[in-house]
Amino acid sequence: MTPELWWMTWTAILAGSLWIPYIVGINTEPETPDRGDPFKRPPAQSQMRAWVHRAHRAHLNLLEQFLPMLALVLIANAAGISTTVTVWACAAFFVLRVVHAVGMIAGWAGFPLRPVIFLLGWACILAMGISIIAPN
Repeated sequence: MTPELWWMTWTAILAGSLWIPYIVGINTEPETPDRGDPFKRPPAQSQMRAWVHRAHRAHLNLLEQFLPMLALVLIANAAGISTTVTVWACAAFFVLRVVHAVGMIAGWAGFPLRPVIFLLGWACILAMGISIIAPN
């Protein structure tokens, strides 16, 4: 397994697990009179506790960046491209996504830190793309 695929494996595990804080939050929401039926939809996000809403957004935000990054890593792997840049881009991407998720759910990664983390994740995606389109 290439280092890039190793990092994407961990990113996939993170993406596949980030639903957990949201579900925990939904299921521990304070009871309201209209929530007596356990099969009712969760409340509107604007009515959720702030950290639950942020957990949902953190999950969606990871998925927005993970799909293009994974596609590029798989393309690079199929093309036999593995360089110092691609390895570091994948490692940095994973670390950035963990920091983003933890910071967002905890509420300490606000403006401008959260957009900067997202922008750095995008830079990792660009580094992968450029490594494929213009190797060396």
